[in-house]
Amino acid sequence: MSRLEKILAMLETEPEDTFLRYTLAMEYRKLDQSEKSIELLKGLIEKTSPPFVPAFLMVAQQLSETEQVEEARSVLRVGIEEARKQNDLHAASEMGELLSELGK
Repeated sequence: MSRLEKILAMLETEPEDTFLRYTLAMEYRKLDQSEKSIELLKGLIEKTSPPFVPAFLMVAQQLSETEQVEEARSVLRVGIEEARKQNDLHAASEMGELLSELGK
């Protein structure tokens, strides 16, 4: 059984597990399936309360890699604010660095 199959099997019993869904998104990224990864990560941002902060950075990285730089910047701006709200200053800093690299 592949890693992807194992993750999918675990999600069958725990479909709302945020960490498993994040792990699945990262596995899709590793398999060069960016569209699936981005879709899952956006779900963790839009449908999880509070939004899952690590998803902002990961989706922004993938958007920038697929030359969707303006959307990546937008995601980062929102992500930085959300990270600050959740008192995750390390994540806010990492997103700020990527935003600077992409040119504010």
